[in-house]
Amino acid sequence: MVKTYAEALQFIHGRDRFKKKPTLTRMREFMRLLGDPQAKLEMIHVAGTNGKGSTVAFLRDLFMADGQTVGTFTSPFITRFNERISTNGVPISDSALLATVNQIEPVVAKLDAELGDQGPTEFEIDTALMFCYFAQHPVDLVVVEVGLGGLYDSTNIITPAVSVITTIGLDHMKILGDTIPKIATQKAGIIKENVPVICGRLTPDALAVMDETAQRQETQVTALGRDFTVQNQPESAWGERFAYEFGTTRWQHLQVDLLGQYQIDNAATALTAYLTYHALRQLPVTAATVRQGLQHTSWPGRFERLNEQPLIAIDGAHNEPAMVEMARLLRQHFATNDVYIVLAVLADKQYQQMVQTLLAVPNVHLILTQFQGPGKRQAATPLELEKAVANHDRITVASDWAAGLKLALNTMSAEDLLLLTGSLYFISEVRQYFKGTDV
Repeated sequence: MVKTYAEALQFIHGRDRFKKKPTLTRMREFMRLLGDPQAKLEMIHVAGTNGKGSTVAFLRDLFMADGQTVGTFTSPFITRFNERISTNGVPISDSALLATVNQIEPVVAKLDAELGDQGPTEFEIDTALMFCYFAQHPVDLVVVEVGLGGLYDSTNIITPAVSVITTIGLDHMKILGDTIPKIATQKAGIIKENVPVICGRLTPDALAVMDETAQRQETQVTALGRDFTVQNQPESAWGERFAYEFGTTRWQHLQVDLLGQYQIDNAATALTAYLTYHALRQLPVTAATVRQGLQHTSWPGRFERLNEQPLIAIDGAHNEPAMVEMARLLRQHFATNDVYIVLAVLADKQYQQMVQTLLAVPNVHLILTQFQGPGKRQAATPLELEKAVANHDRITVASDWAAGLKLALNTMSAEDLLLLTGSLYFISEVRQYFKGTDV
């Protein structure tokens, strides 16, 4: 029996992250032994390279504005593990997590005895905890974020009401494939028979994979830019404003409090999934509810303001596609400011391209640093990052991010922006420094 919260976390994090051979067979047997708790849940399934977390947050707040109780399953966490399993944005309590760990621990022990070193992985245990918790603490709807890929992700044993695929980009290529179509095939693995699919802004080759998969599954893809559209309506205040059109639905001046064109795309993708769900369940939709849900959405670590004067923000952009969007955001909103970026990146990411993308923004000054990566994953060293662009006059190096923060604050003016980015794990450290355990 697991006796304390600390022991519960040790039980979870002490497991292997991956197995050599991907399979859903072990996860299905795991759930069978637990009584298939996932079968009791109404769910929306969200996959994609970037934008999953924000899309989950928009969905959560749209349904909450309806008066529904919404569970969410997300990864990774920013401050505490409990955030991954939340109800109406409130993380699972320590005592409930401990109780749920003790519910599944005997089943994990049984599978370990039967399968040896092929027992459940850390993320399979995370997923099992979520299914069991929401089965015992009922909610109206659970929005489930895929951990990695889709086809063999442990969440992919569900049949949701609606499936969502946000974006497709080059990330986790050693696991998912080294081309957009290969990665799209993995993400398209969540498409189920007769379950409608909502897609964000995809490249033509990625969308072709979605359409082909959906045709085989006798369902249909609704895609941003083809079946529903957005138009940016620039706003001088913090946030974004946009027009939305989907079929006969047309709304002007929808407002979100998150910055970036990609957040408009995420909001529109979530809104289309929300409308599709309501049509399936024959539920009413009001413009006031939609506006309220979108405008109230916040998501820690997504261009989040930590300080007003000077302006300090963090963002979890952690791969090249995300940095392309970050560069676009900086050009749009901060073209007249100097931007000081403290950058720390995991060594298994495309950090060379990430550095070059940021330096292509002429008013960006990079401070390259490092942090302690999670588990066995290492951060790229400042020198490795610096080698991405040799002898550049807008690059400096700091031994750690605290030194980089101090360097930036001593250099920038009151009108400048300080941004810390490069990894969700990195900004988790930064956020705790500024905010403690407040989430």
